[in-house]
Amino acid sequence: MQLITLIPGDGIGPEITKAVTDIFAAAEVPVQWEEQNAGQTTFDASGELIPQALLDSLEKNRVGLKGPITTPVGKGFRSINVTLRQKYNLYQNVRPSKTTPGIASRYADSGIDLVLFRENTEGLYSGLEMYDEHNGIADSIARNTVVGARRICRAAFAYAAKHGRKKVTMAHKANILKVAGKVMLDAAQEAAREFPQIQYEEKIIDNMCMQLVIRPEQFDVIVTTNLFGDILSDLCAGLVGGLGVVAGANIGDDMAIFEAVHGSAPDIAGQGKANPTALLRSALMMLHHIGEHAKADQIEKALHLTLLDKSKCTGDLGGSASTSEFTQAIIGNLGK
Repeated sequence: MQLITLIPGDGIGPEITKAVTDIFAAAEVPVQWEEQNAGQTTFDASGELIPQALLDSLEKNRVGLKGPITTPVGKGFRSINVTLRQKYNLYQNVRPSKTTPGIASRYADSGIDLVLFRENTEGLYSGLEMYDEHNGIADSIARNTVVGARRICRAAFAYAAKHGRKKVTMAHKANILKVAGKVMLDAAQEAAREFPQIQYEEKIIDNMCMQLVIRPEQFDVIVTTNLFGDILSDLCAGLVGGLGVVAGANIGDDMAIFEAVHGSAPDIAGQGKANPTALLRSALMMLHHIGEHAKADQIEKALHLTLLDKSKCTGDLGGSASTSEFTQAIIGNLGK
């Protein structure tokens, strides 16, 4: 029985978290949840954004599932998500985007199946900022280390090799960012030499964006910097139906936190309108991570069957079902 730290989050977080735990219980997944929380709800109750009890739980269990979290505005705190990623060196942000029957998108017939690897702890999100108020000059420094670049690039190639992927694309801006960009390019080229069976290509980030909207099916595994990855991962989600249907993972060498990457949607919280698909798919990534492949496949099949029946889907998926009705439909399809 695997012990998992469960972080429900804010807004619709508790509702979609309950959907996932109910599905896991019905599927008899051998996990035990240890619930802790963070974010606006926790801050309002205790004055702490990230309680020590949560950190202790993550450090003990080494695996977490996290709902959407709200960072209070104007409280002098940059981001709960960034803090957890940097504190625990979760340097891989892994975001799959795949065409799914039953989920509408502009590219529903394109057969998109790509995975983006975003460097998760460095780059322009390193926190190296300064403001000269007297002269009105703001500086933000992109710090890419050789170690950081090598490990994210190798992770992308290793993933491609393990999962039978054919190609890795490095998205960069080394034509302008001569130093920070070159560090990433050098690391990607080094990884490509280690995995000669994987096709390797490089694309400048602006061309990459254009190619993704013209012919996204040409891409397989993409690796890039923190900022570019932040932008491209949402773009890729938009190709296959939006943030409400894609999974996300933050993975390090000895800890992983899986999360829904969409917002906490406080405007619909408590109304039974929330779609739990993104968190459920993140939880399925988590199951593969801990070796529970059969259970992950069983739940994924039930989800796909449910998505094909619009009468059982939530409003954003084209149906009129509530969160709980959608959840029960998935549970009803578990044995099929």
